[in-house]
Amino acid sequence: MSAPRISFAALGRLFNLAEQPIYVLDGELTIVFLNQACRDWIGDPADGLFGQRCAYHSRTDAGGDGFAAALCPPPAVLSGETAVGTVAPPGVDGATTERRTLFTPVPSGDGSLLAIVAVVDFDDMDASAADPRWLAHRAGIEVAADPVDTAVLHDRIRRFRQEAALRYGADRLIGEGPAMRLARQQVALAASSRCGVLLVGPPGSGRQHLAAAIHYASAQSSNAAAVYLPLDCALLAGDLLEAVGEIVARPAVRDQPGTLLLHRIDELPAEVQVQLHDLLTRRPSAWRLVATASEPLGELARRGKFRDDLASLLSTVTIQLPSLADRREDLPLLAQLFVEDANAAGAKQLAGVSAAALERLDAYAWPGNLDELAQVVAEAHGRAAGPKIEAADLPDRLLLAAQAAAHPRRVDETIVLDEYLGHVERELIRRALARSKGNKARAARLLGVTRPRLYRRMVQLGLE
Repeated sequence: MSAPRISFAALGRLFNLAEQPIYVLDGELTIVFLNQACRDWIGDPADGLFGQRCAYHSRTDAGGDGFAAALCPPPAVLSGETAVGTVAPPGVDGATTERRTLFTPVPSGDGSLLAIVAVVDFDDMDASAADPRWLAHRAGIEVAADPVDTAVLHDRIRRFRQEAALRYGADRLIGEGPAMRLARQQVALAASSRCGVLLVGPPGSGRQHLAAAIHYASAQSSNAAAVYLPLDCALLAGDLLEAVGEIVARPAVRDQPGTLLLHRIDELPAEVQVQLHDLLTRRPSAWRLVATASEPLGELARRGKFRDDLASLLSTVTIQLPSLADRREDLPLLAQLFVEDANAAGAKQLAGVSAAALERLDAYAWPGNLDELAQVVAEAHGRAAGPKIEAADLPDRLLLAAQAAAHPRRVDETIVLDEYLGHVERELIRRALARSKGNKARAARLLGVTRPRLYRRMVQLGLE
């Protein structure tokens, strides 16, 4: 006699009896069920989670699925592996608590992924038993450790995004180096005030992203409407500057916490610098000023390439952003960050970047800085066929750059004829003097020159 079949409704009632939070995803990573313990744990947002997709990323503003992403399984589960991960959605009181969760894939008859069952608050001993690496160890099989633990990188990025007070691109400030720690402190200071800010860094280092982050963080703190006006100073002419001045001075927006971004202020023509300084000093405005430059304006002013009074006006707070080449220790985190951004934008879900691919990324000079890294990772994400981005998925220019660095072009040495002949003549005179035991007349005869000529050459060549 066959066993009785259990309906989905009956299975849901059984799950609701469990004390542990349990939720179920379908094969497209869409949330289709949360038991009562899970709903009590999450609180009011639980009702809005049905139908949301749990992509493998840590963004909080990714098209409304940021909350659901906090429940995402590790990408290994998509390959049919049972895995243990960390989920951390905001709780009822708004605080974030990390929970160890067991993800069990449920295959369909044709081998494709039918569903994923997630059991929250999984016991550590049980979690280790569900880990394939632990099972291999128990069976006496040695498995090489992964030098790039993408799960650890994912958790670090998630914690940074949840703890950071700023959004809208401020996640690019992730990193443990002293330069990035100082930059984060300065950004928090700038966001809490209305003083002028100068963002200094090479192109592609995230200057415009950070300017927007400071603006929106200030607007959120004041609970007021925000107006953000970016201007490219390399293209700014006098007539356009006057039009901007009229906009800034309008009473309708004067009391709003607007931000005027003067992007690439160091490329502003000298005659327009005069007009800008006059505009900013004779027309009082509530707008805050944020400017970007490739180097400090004070340094440019000392070299006579920028107005000193305008440099002082725009440099109340100066935030220095290092190039990507100067923060290579952050490459694994940044690459993981951009992988998860690509996960959030499409259906393909990758765990991260392999060790071999990271080595190739580290060997590249990154003239385009963070913007170029984001582009490279997005391109490789589209090419990748496995669970991680491999070295073969990266653009060819990275491989060519690595090969060129390993085999630098040989530089032809320039031969200075007079210097070369001087070395030869000096050596011949030394040999003649040695054979004649220091007798200059005999040495001159050996060389076929007169004694006075030999003496003059010895003086000219520094031998006398």
